[in-house]
Amino acid sequence: MRTPRPTRRLLLGAPLLLAAFPAAAQMDTGRAAAFIQATGEELVRVINSPAAPEQRRAQVVAILRRSVDVEGTGRFILGRWWRQATPAEQAEYLRLFEEVLIRNLASRFGEYQGVTFALGRSQLRTEDDALVTTVVQRPGSAAFNLDWRVAEVNGQPRIVDLVAEGASLRLTQRSEYSAVVQRGGNQVAALLAAMRQQIAQLR
Repeated sequence: MRTPRPTRRLLLGAPLLLAAFPAAAQMDTGRAAAFIQATGEELVRVINSPAAPEQRRAQVVAILRRSVDVEGTGRFILGRWWRQATPAEQAEYLRLFEEVLIRNLASRFGEYQGVTFALGRSQLRTEDDALVTTVVQRPGSAAFNLDWRVAEVNGQPRIVDLVAEGASLRLTQRSEYSAVVQRGGNQVAALLAAMRQQIAQLR
């Protein structure tokens, strides 16, 4: 995942990018494409604005909070360990996951001024979600493809995964989180402690 370099920097900071549990309504490729078009244009407009970095980051955070299915993504990534967590651990995990996800994405997106993007192909992956390809480019760097997986969540389209160079970020993050839990004696508390440390570093 080293080429192109901007892709790796952008995507490794996104434990995002990610999938929810199956949605009740069938996804429509046109609706998914329009959602990514609108979301992408809004992100690019904020990223390329002359506002101070703190203002850009706050605006990016607001966009991401309403565009990404944070809860569904977080539960998917925790996987089988979700059922072993206590209700208190589940609640804390979702709170920490949202902060890790949003802080990572906001900081990464905020670094890439001069970004442009264009829609590519849209296709149904299942009845419940669609994959929308975008071509992202920034000055002085090669263009790269970034695929957004979109599903209907509570009647609204939401981003549930990012796929880069054929790799699903939700699956990558799920493997990493599971490894942390296992190293901690199969205790979700070990993951929560690691997430708290990560948030402290991000701050």
